[in-house]
Amino acid sequence: MKKSVFYLLFFTVLVLVFWVLLYFYTDYFQQSKLPQRAFVKPFSFINQNGQPFTNSDMEGKVCVVEYFFTTCESVCPIMNGNMQKVYDEFKNENDFLIVSHTCQPEVDSVPLLKAYAQKMGSDEKHWVFVTGKKDSLYSMARFSYGIDDPKNAVDNIEDDFIHSQFFALVDRNGSVRGGVYDGTVKEDVEKLKTDIKGLLHEKRKKGNFTGVYSN
Repeated sequence: MKKSVFYLLFFTVLVLVFWVLLYFYTDYFQQSKLPQRAFVKPFSFINQNGQPFTNSDMEGKVCVVEYFFTTCESVCPIMNGNMQKVYDEFKNENDFLIVSHTCQPEVDSVPLLKAYAQKMGSDEKHWVFVTGKKDSLYSMARFSYGIDDPKNAVDNIEDDFIHSQFFALVDRNGSVRGGVYDGTVKEDVEKLKTDIKGLLHEKRKKGNFTGVYSN
């Protein structure tokens, strides 16, 4: 009788240990190995519908970030042609979002961004176009997303201009992950798609999106 109880208890403990190890093993392998480059700093912009768009709107989502301007006739059409392919692949994912910032806010008004979004055939739940103060937009590009060298900044913001073909990838917790992806290069865009899938399968860490830089 004592042996039966012992074996029963032993078996129960064994099963519990198995499930605990399985949980942590699965959790470990669900985490993407993409390195963390930076954190998204707080911001407040305006989207193509004239509504506020802030860092909290990215919370819990895997986001791709770019900078462009609507009248660009060189790299921007190539970039956004490739971005549209990314959008088409992930537009049915609830936790996916593309954030396209204008780098020419003095020209790209809300109505112009709205018209551009309609031309791209984008769903505003998964692809937003934002404008705001030029210095804030440029600061985010250089010091949050790392898609332009901070050394490129000039003293007079009116004389400053960003024209970057790079995309950045942000995880659900506000960490900028991986490297920068050249939006004009097919191989980089395919790598971006693979990395998006990895982050979509990654478990979200506890805490708020803004918690990573609130201290």
